[in-house]
Amino acid sequence: MSVNASSRTQLKTNLLQQIQQLDQQEALRPSSHPEIDQLIYQLEGLNPISQPLHETHRPTLLGTWQLVYASRGTVVTRRIEENLPLPVEIRRLWQRLTASPQDNTPIAAENGVVLTLPLMGEITAIAQGSWQPYEEAESANVSFSAFSLQPTRFLGVNGFNLPKLTLSVLDFFRREALWITPYLDDDLRLGRGATGNLFVFRRETLL
Repeated sequence: MSVNASSRTQLKTNLLQQIQQLDQQEALRPSSHPEIDQLIYQLEGLNPISQPLHETHRPTLLGTWQLVYASRGTVVTRRIEENLPLPVEIRRLWQRLTASPQDNTPIAAENGVVLTLPLMGEITAIAQGSWQPYEEAESANVSFSAFSLQPTRFLGVNGFNLPKLTLSVLDFFRREALWITPYLDDDLRLGRGATGNLFVFRRETLL
């Protein structure tokens, strides 16, 4: 094992251990953890794949990734903090990347979250969109075209699924954002938003 590979393995271990010590709600909501952020910066410098969004690396990039840390929260968790007075538990946050059937949008993206609402149950929210990688194959232009909401556990009853509500986003209202992938390997992916927000994803595996 090379020095870089050994250092990368140790940094990954330290990073994931520190994240696991956090409560899941704290890890995904806006909070300050400079020691974790520093480990992310160091790991980015040891990225084993220099162009993670290049088509040759799609087998490594594509799949379902669980979000385990967000340095400044996410769009969903920030809105929960700002707009909902009731305690809402984040059960799961994920990002699923697949090959898009459309030639002009090579990567299809699904961002999903499962929330537990007091006295009601669980609700699943999913945003469907696409990634358009830039030439340097590290960053992409991201946009979302549809959103869906569905109660998936109602009043404590599992399997009691109410109809899914899906809303398409008109082109006029569609927003685009820069997304950077500074690190990718077989089971860990780091992301960075346009404002510097740091994200840590772990690959979900089928049991």
